[in-house]
Amino acid sequence: MAISSEEIFETLGMIHAQKLDIRTVTMGIDLHPCAGPDIRRVARQVYEKIMRQAERLVPVAEEVSQEYGIPIVNKRVAVTPVAWMAAACDTQDYTMIALEMDRAARDLGIDFIGGFSAVVQKDMTAASRNLIASIPRALAQTTRLCASVNIGTTKAGINMDAVALLGQMIKEAADLTADSDGGACARLVVFCNAVEDNPFMAGAFCGAGEGDGALSVGISGPGTIRAVVQGMGRDVDLQTVAEEIKRVAFKITRAGELVGRKCAARLGVPFNIVDLSLAPTPAPGDSVADILEAMGLDKVGCPGTTAALALLNDAVKRGGAMATSHAGGMSGAFIPVSEDATMARRAAEGALTLEKLEAMTAVCSVGLDMVIVPGDTPAETLSGIIADEAAIGMINKKTTAVRIIPAPGKQAGDHVEFGGLLGGGPVMPVNRHSCAVFIRRGGRVPAPLQGLSN
Repeated sequence: MAISSEEIFETLGMIHAQKLDIRTVTMGIDLHPCAGPDIRRVARQVYEKIMRQAERLVPVAEEVSQEYGIPIVNKRVAVTPVAWMAAACDTQDYTMIALEMDRAARDLGIDFIGGFSAVVQKDMTAASRNLIASIPRALAQTTRLCASVNIGTTKAGINMDAVALLGQMIKEAADLTADSDGGACARLVVFCNAVEDNPFMAGAFCGAGEGDGALSVGISGPGTIRAVVQGMGRDVDLQTVAEEIKRVAFKITRAGELVGRKCAARLGVPFNIVDLSLAPTPAPGDSVADILEAMGLDKVGCPGTTAALALLNDAVKRGGAMATSHAGGMSGAFIPVSEDATMARRAAEGALTLEKLEAMTAVCSVGLDMVIVPGDTPAETLSGIIADEAAIGMINKKTTAVRIIPAPGKQAGDHVEFGGLLGGGPVMPVNRHSCAVFIRRGGRVPAPLQGLSN
């Protein structure tokens, strides 16, 4: 992949002035060979395989970062969904595996490890039920472990029994970590149409179509896109804005693929995909909301917000797709409330509501992300929010997700601070009318007609 000196200098400018970085290099690891009946032996083998395969991930990433002058913020591992690998275990509690995954992450110096996961869009195996039931304790007893559950697809519909169960598990995880305002829930995401090559946490796992191991890259450049849009002035038409975003997304993706391929080659694993997702951080100037407001919105959440986000998301995808033949993951724009300082501020001001966020998720990369709600929100209401978001993904043939934190003891208007990349934000009000009867019906929401695509 030839990159000109002009591109290199422009990219360096993006890094130093506009906070461009490689948000993550994520190594996928297949854990199927660790399966067996003895949970202790399985957990030990999981630890040993992760340690062996990802032993050089952090030093290689740091070496490449220093060599090319491009920051790599996170080093992560994603493993086979544990519900698959642990199906042969003779116990119902998989927490021991979670603890060994977390220990491996700590010993390797990686930031997060994903794959404490289940895929249950049609029904739940005994192992999947065990995994889901283990999530609250697993997250409460770990610091780097991430969990995810896929509860729906366009082809299968939505498993409402799993949706109902996950509302309860989220409440339990929040209560077990009340001292951190329910912080364990920040490491649990519920998907519809989950992708198998996503390098971003908390939803990363090594899917069935992946090999023994591979390296994926997730890039982030909200500050770079914002600077370009702000520099164009307010009299430029939206088509020109979209073209400029595409141009910058192309250059960002080129830088990401270069770094990813270099890391993969030195680690001796295949290069997998580049995920160009505008993932914000709480740092000033690193906000997706700032991009939308630079387009001309008074405050994110006002009329026009969904249209502006649709333009941004599509332009990012177009630019990225032109720059690599290995685009994957979710590539687009993320809108996590607590992780985006401007988004959190607009939610605190009341400009951005939960209902408007839901509308925005129809056109962005993921869904309701890092949303903090009152601690007394009923489990059935949490399940209803998950079901609504899954329905958007199912009908629109896109990935949607919910990462929601019911902060124990907190009410609407309070502020919660998680720190680091998780940031902090306001506790957002939730519609208090009940959906309990609907959720308790269970069963499946049938797949939509557009699922019959063969």
